[in-house]
Amino acid sequence: MYNLYMESKNEKFKRLANKRVPAAIEKLELIKNLANTNNYDYSKKETDEIIKVLNKSINEIKHAFNNKKESNFRI
Repeated sequence: MYNLYMESKNEKFKRLANKRVPAAIEKLELIKNLANTNNYDYSKKETDEIIKVLNKSINEIKHAFNNKKESNFRI
């Protein structure tokens, strides 16, 4: 059956963001749980590496949203 309702790009963005962002936050909470020293033992080097990788990923997300590719090419 053909769906007569065409989802706009913004509606699609919101639908996916409303699923993906809470899922990402849930995963970050699980990573945060690793800080519990009653259950885990870790070194500063190990935690620094986790923070470094997460910060890199956040910076890539910021870059993707802030740098729209606009062509300056003109004929």
